[in-house]
Amino acid sequence: MLPLSAQETNVMVRAKAKDAKFIGTSIGGAKILVKNALTGKILANGVTSGSTGNTDKIMKQDWKRSENLSEDDTAGFNATLDIDEPTFVTIEVYAPINKKQAEVMSSTQLWIIPGKDITGDGVVLEVPGFVVDILSPQTHERIDSKETIELKANIVLMCGCPITKDGIWDANQYEVKAIVKDSEGGIKEIALEQKDKPSTFQTELNLEKGLYEVMIYAYDPVTGNTGLDKTNIIVN
Repeated sequence: MLPLSAQETNVMVRAKAKDAKFIGTSIGGAKILVKNALTGKILANGVTSGSTGNTDKIMKQDWKRSENLSEDDTAGFNATLDIDEPTFVTIEVYAPINKKQAEVMSSTQLWIIPGKDITGDGVVLEVPGFVVDILSPQTHERIDSKETIELKANIVLMCGCPITKDGIWDANQYEVKAIVKDSEGGIKEIALEQKDKPSTFQTELNLEKGLYEVMIYAYDPVTGNTGLDKTNIIVN
C-alpha cells in the first residue's frame, strides 16, 4: 500500500451578510482563518476580496438548488491547503475587519479531503448584524446645556449595503434608537429617522448638565439583525 502524498487542495471561503450581500473589498473584507480542528494549527489565512455580488441574483430572484449566488468577481478567499490525509478543519470568519465595534465571528467545521477542491460558492458563512457608526456627538465632546444636541449615526448592513426608505434595505423596517444614560443611571430613549442621506439616521435632544453615555442601536424585527455603537459626552 502506497502512502498518501501531500496534495494542494483549494477551498473557496466567502462571508455573506445576513439578509444582504457578500463582504468584500468595499468595506475592507472579512478575515478568514482555516485551522486544524484538532490541533488549532492555522492551515491558511487571508482576507476576502472582490465585489459584494449581483444584487438582483442575491436579493430579488428565487434561488434554485445547487445554483451559485456568486460570480467570477464576487468576494471570497481561496484557501490553499497542503494536506496528505483527510483533515477536519474549523473555518472562522471575522467581519467586517475594519469596523471593530461591529466585527463578529462566524464559524463552521468540515472535512477536507486531499485533492478534492471546494469551489463555486464554496463554504459560505453568514455574518449577522449592522455596522453602526455614531457620527455625532463626538467622543468626549463638551456641549453647552443650552445647546440642542444632534444625534446622528451611519448604519449599513455588514457588507456595506445602504439603508434607505422604501429601498431594498428599507429604513421603515428597522428600529433605530438612542439610549442616553446619565452617571446616576437615569435613561432616556429616543428614535432616530433616516431622512435625506442614505444610511444616515438622526434626531435632536436637549440634556441637563452631567456625564452621559450615548448608545445608538439598530434592530430588524424581521431578520433579527442588530448593531450598536457607543460614545461618551460631557454636558456643561
